[in-house]
Amino acid sequence: MSAASTRSRTTDRLCAEAVDLARAAAEEAAAPGVVGEHAGLESEGDRVVTHFFECKELGYRGWRWAVTVARASRAKVVTLDEVVLLPGPDALLAPEWVPWSERLRPGDMGPGDLLPTDAEDLRLEPGYSGEDEPLPDSAVSEEMAELVEAEDAEVAAGAPSNLPVVPARGSIASVAEELGMRRARVLSRYGLHIAADRWDESYGAKTAMAQAAPATCVSCGFLQPIGGSLGQAFGVCANEFAPADGRVVSLAYGCGGHSEAAVMPTPPRPAPPVIDETKVDPFPLRPSPDSGSVPDAPDETTAELGHS
Repeated sequence: MSAASTRSRTTDRLCAEAVDLARAAAEEAAAPGVVGEHAGLESEGDRVVTHFFECKELGYRGWRWAVTVARASRAKVVTLDEVVLLPGPDALLAPEWVPWSERLRPGDMGPGDLLPTDAEDLRLEPGYSGEDEPLPDSAVSEEMAELVEAEDAEVAAGAPSNLPVVPARGSIASVAEELGMRRARVLSRYGLHIAADRWDESYGAKTAMAQAAPATCVSCGFLQPIGGSLGQAFGVCANEFAPADGRVVSLAYGCGGHSEAAVMPTPPRPAPPVIDETKVDPFPLRPSPDSGSVPDAPDETTAELGHS
């Protein structure tokens, strides 16, 4: 390391005093009245200084005009290097750019929108397109099937007429097409899992609707089964009054629109009250003659009043 590189960087005096030159350059690059007060300077190297000016442009809060000036060795004249608008420490900046594939959310697509899938999308895997034909010596290849048919034809020629003939084998392409697998790409195991997790979160057994349902969808007549491996845990709701009509629901999901919940349960009868305030209980002030009780004898005061 040289001795010059170890020296502390000092600000060049002539470059630091060239504020007017820097302001004129900033005003030439910017619109009139946009360049504000001088906001300091910074030494960029030997005889290289950058002057900062406040920016009054609308929408550029905290930005600064940075004008770099320089001076050649042993020269007395300061020259202009560059003018640029830079954000300051508290500048208003645009949010960090996010790719569209990460910004997209379910429900964002509208009519006419296209959503191209990435070639390396983990949710998909190659389907059977016919390019991966089996080897010629494979038991399921077309060549082996023709050989078997030819051999069976020779055996059938010298055998009784009721000897069964080996039926023609179906091609792998036709079987794949029947199973819905003859597409460029199909769902991978990862794609199946994340789809099942997403559907179960929206219409699964842990939702509030399912917790209050009288029964699960597996026993509901409005459940339409679906094919494939996902059909073991999901189906499509076909009840127009149900909250999940037309949606893929878990077999453990449920709602009040269950087909077997048409009969309203009878409410339980409450226990009889201890004190029935709806009835009037007779309470005689005097005992009836039929009761056989003898009334009390009148006291002396009452007898005297009666004789007077």
